[in-house]
Amino acid sequence: MNIFEKMIGSLDDKREWRAMEARAKALPSEYHHAYKSIQKYMWTTGGPTNWKDMSRIFNGILDLFEEGAAEGKKVKDLTGEDVATFCDDLLQDEKTWKDKYRMKLNNSISRD
Repeated sequence: MNIFEKMIGSLDDKREWRAMEARAKALPSEYHHAYKSIQKYMWTTGGPTNWKDMSRIFNGILDLFEEGAAEGKKVKDLTGEDVATFCDDLLQDEKTWKDKYRMKLNNSISRD
């Protein structure tokens, strides 16, 4: 089972994921590209460990981008120049995969 299957398991969650992806595809190309890049960053840097948190974050980004696009703003008008910091700030209070693996490593060494 890959990380995506672990994160998004139920049929309702898969439907929600597909709906979010459809919303992203409907965005203007600048926003769609930014959303996919942010999504990739969050997956590869160890985003939240559960679907509820990830869904809330991605839906929030989509809401922000839809509003920004409707107002004719550029992506960086919404995220700031440092998009990675924008992402990190969104994840700041979330338990991430990195946190989970750090705890697992520390626990495994503690048992020896």
